[in-house]
Amino acid sequence: MHFTTEQRLDDGVLERGFTLGEIPGILWMPASASASAPAPLILIGHPPLGLRKMYPRLAGRARYYAAEYGFAAATIELPGSGERPRWAAAEQARADLRRVMEAGEPVGDEIVDALILPLVEKAVPEWQGSLDALLSLPEIGGPVGYEGGVISIGVRLAVVESRIVAAGFFAGSLVPAVMFEEARQVTIPLHVLLQWDDEGNDRQAALDLFDAFGSKEKTLHANLGGHTGVPQFELDAGARFFARHLK
Repeated sequence: MHFTTEQRLDDGVLERGFTLGEIPGILWMPASASASAPAPLILIGHPPLGLRKMYPRLAGRARYYAAEYGFAAATIELPGSGERPRWAAAEQARADLRRVMEAGEPVGDEIVDALILPLVEKAVPEWQGSLDALLSLPEIGGPVGYEGGVISIGVRLAVVESRIVAAGFFAGSLVPAVMFEEARQVTIPLHVLLQWDDEGNDRQAALDLFDAFGSKEKTLHANLGGHTGVPQFELDAGARFFARHLK
């Protein structure tokens, strides 16, 4: 891990840009973190729109977690997003998705699989490699939480990564049918957000996925409104969820 930028923000949070090989990322550290008092870590996922575009939303959540709850928070650029190299299959899948949505046609399983499954296969090992590097820093310790982003990535991480002990998922991304079987293997505590009127979300599919999760502790927070209309109070609800399980 190579740190490329560093700035102390006005709330005392230390923001550090880094690269891990070809993967850019950002780490936010609370002022209280030290080698003698390492901070728990939350990995913050995001849609494949690029870190630069997603930065305001990511930084807002990360700074809140760091300043108010003492969590470290980190995110990385997804494969094929931002300034990372594109790959032809993903570009074709995105084009196919735009075409059927603009035509008002249903999104078929083949498009969903082509769009999401290769992303999961590429992104999950990168998240695990980033977790290795982050936990090697003396100011960061376990346990680890994961939140947000493409829900299928979160599902896979919850199944294969034992260091993640709790997760907050945002329902709304397209979910391949095979991920429902993986969801049954998820056993960690879950906090799931669903925007009831999300224009791009199959509400019933989101409810079916929630039902499929094998976790004994899983909570669904459903709010009226579209995809970007998550109420501000949910930020604190998510932070308190992580505080119960990471501290």
